Amino acid sequence: QVQLVESGGGLVQAGGSLRLSCAASGRTFSSYGMGWFRQAPGKEREFVSAINWSGSMTYYADSVKGRFTISRDNGRNTVYLRMNSLKSEDTAVYYCAADTNHPYYSGSYNLPRDFASWGQGTQVTVSS
Repeated sequence: QVQLVESGGGLVQAGGSLRLSCAASGRTFSSYGMGWFRQAPGKEREFVSAINWSGSMTYYADSVKGRFTISRDNGRNTVYLRMNSLKSEDTAVYYCAADTNHPYYSGSYNLPRDFASWGQGTQVTVSS
């Protein structure tokens, strides 16, 4: 089971930027897709973005397209989420997830059930 640790959350003003990081344990990081989800109070966990094992394919929710960028560094076992032009509605706990059940899969991702391993989450609060 891979261990995932998120960092980089915090309080930012609307219009500002943050970069989230997710460090993964283990030697097989480069073989599986990674995703970011978020959950606001009283709401269901929702898909934000995902990236396939090689980094050649990326996916975004419509609500963040053009503002957020996902990337990965397989040499550092880390996936990133760069968030620009933040809005108050982006406030949530952000979770990193790994699709460890399907190595080298390059299809689309957008559901929590696509991912087998999850981090503890990092809080992002955007003040208006």
